[in-house]
Amino acid sequence: MSVLLYFVKHRSLWKHVRRNVTTWSSVGAAFNAKPLRRLDLIEKRMGLFGVPELSSPAGFQAATKTALNKTELLVEKACSCPPGVETVESFDQLSDGLCKVADLADFVKVAHPDPAFREAAEKTCIEIGTVVEKLNTNVELCKSLKNLLDNPDIVAQLDPDTKRVAELFMFDFEISGIHLEDKLRKEAVALHVKLLDLNNEFLVGSHMPNRIARSAIPEHLHLHFANDGSFIQVGGMHADSPDDLMREIAYRIYLYPNADLMGCLEELLKCRYKLAKLVGYESYGHRALKGTMAKTPETVMSFLQLLTDKLSDRTAKDFKMMRDMKKKLNPRNSELMPWDHPFLSGVLRAERYNIEPSLYSPYLSLGACMEGLNNLFSQLYGVSLMSEHPSAGEVWSDDVRKLAVVHETEGLLGYIYCDFFHRSNKPHQDCHFTIRGGRWCQETGQYQLPVVVLMLSLPQPSKSAPTLLTPGMMENLFHEMGHAMHSMLGRTRYQHVTGTRCATDFAEVPSILMEYFATDYRVISQFARHYETGQPLPESMVARLCESKKVCGAADTQLQIFYAVLDQIYHSKPQNRSTTEILTEMQQKFYGLPYTPNTAWQLRFSHLIGYGAKYYSYLMSRAVASMVWRQCFVQDPLNREMGERYRREMLAHGGAKEPMLMVEGMLQRRPTIEDFVDALVSELNPNFETFIMDSES
Repeated sequence: MSVLLYFVKHRSLWKHVRRNVTTWSSVGAAFNAKPLRRLDLIEKRMGLFGVPELSSPAGFQAATKTALNKTELLVEKACSCPPGVETVESFDQLSDGLCKVADLADFVKVAHPDPAFREAAEKTCIEIGTVVEKLNTNVELCKSLKNLLDNPDIVAQLDPDTKRVAELFMFDFEISGIHLEDKLRKEAVALHVKLLDLNNEFLVGSHMPNRIARSAIPEHLHLHFANDGSFIQVGGMHADSPDDLMREIAYRIYLYPNADLMGCLEELLKCRYKLAKLVGYESYGHRALKGTMAKTPETVMSFLQLLTDKLSDRTAKDFKMMRDMKKKLNPRNSELMPWDHPFLSGVLRAERYNIEPSLYSPYLSLGACMEGLNNLFSQLYGVSLMSEHPSAGEVWSDDVRKLAVVHETEGLLGYIYCDFFHRSNKPHQDCHFTIRGGRWCQETGQYQLPVVVLMLSLPQPSKSAPTLLTPGMMENLFHEMGHAMHSMLGRTRYQHVTGTRCATDFAEVPSILMEYFATDYRVISQFARHYETGQPLPESMVARLCESKKVCGAADTQLQIFYAVLDQIYHSKPQNRSTTEILTEMQQKFYGLPYTPNTAWQLRFSHLIGYGAKYYSYLMSRAVASMVWRQCFVQDPLNREMGERYRREMLAHGGAKEPMLMVEGMLQRRPTIEDFVDALVSELNPNFETFIMDSES
């Protein structure tokens, strides 16, 4: 369907959008307007995301039952059909049927404002999770896949995507211990179940505040903390506070060791290692890194060590600048401590470049930023974002916006639900959720359109002004939209590898690359204009913003290296020492600022759950994004030819292709670890963009 036909077909949608035709496009106007109330009494209510059953919490039970009935039929089909493409298609249909309910429930259980919906979704997650565990240890199901992969003649006839998806399904069986004898397989299942409980316990505990007697803290600081009778609750490190004592107290109390949580973490790491060994891996790290760009813990550690070595002089200079600044601010206590780093690096940036977010915000209304994204995608990919009016019951809050993503020749690519505004009981972390993955449906002969949710916590528009974003909020919006477009622009044959369902150290590349577009004046100048006067954001302000990010950049990167190293060591072979002893040594070796006695930062390292042994992914993804940016886009960020190449080589495949092969296809060469390190180090050069353009001209 062409864009024009789409407009004609859906022209009734546009009457709902308030617009100022002299200022904003349709998308810009939609996001700068106050949301319209749903006409629930007039419109017939439909279910969440258009799923009929989910018009009420009870519908989750019906949707789950339907999915599980289909699962039984597909298991029977997968086990009985002759080995070949049909086997893999049956597995993918099986995965798709469960994911469509589980992924939706996974989102609803954390984001829906109605507790009844959240509770029903939680039950669905548990029920389907239990079924998935059983399927991963279903010997007959595994045997049907093994019969396929053990036959060289049949494998030779498979297309590359089908072969890779078959191997990925087999990997899921293997890490569940399917190949083990009955007794050991039961042990593996028991470890899986135990780890689910330990993961949840640690995740909850890592965000719990610590308490201390009010009398133990100077009275003038009480107002900065939550009051709990005769106690003070400390729920964070107050890293941006200008008060040295405030930062120190918050750091020491918030990171004070909790014996129960410490025991939970030690047991969690022990169980992960035991499970990895049981299913045939040297360590949990080796198991977690199979199929990633890095492939092994040894490669990750080489990357982190080399990066540390190449940054060492710059890191030392950054810490010296911080020490000098602390001495200037507080001559009586000038020793640089871990609680000083975030605050002092911010002070240095502000002093050098006068980066005051409120000066930028009037130019960055939400509507303007959405218009900028629309322009960017249109020029790079021929894709438009089109605002639709959701039906009653389709969304979980009145302020959720719905976007159709439409290609100029391919037609409708999918839907993005934008849950952008702050509300009570909503998770504060910016994130994205896959609700439905794309895949080619053999049953219908059509492509199943992907559906994603982007979640931010932006202020609501007021009567006098639209929602205004800080530069950081704008970059986060671009980052999360990078994830969404990874799903929209992929056209994978199989749901199992759709969009962001790929290696962790590759999944962040598209989102981080979007941050480069978000800070390039040639892109920003197309949309950043004052919401009242229409004046463009001055180029000098964008230049200052970009340069400010390099201030203390080496020290900031070194802190991330320390976290990544700690993650690797925790998931290597058992160290026969406590997690705090390991932290103390790694902090000295890979960070430089001293360990503070009686603290346990690792108990706040919640990424150990979702990113166990893969926290390095942020750094490696940033390195790849940097290389793609400077080789392919820095000369012309709006180059359609490069946009098409980027979609063809990197976005289109999801996880259906080896990640390093996708990078190689884009860069037209195979990068080394040294290349990754050099890409990160070169970003810290003054006038980085000018340096790159001059060197390549």
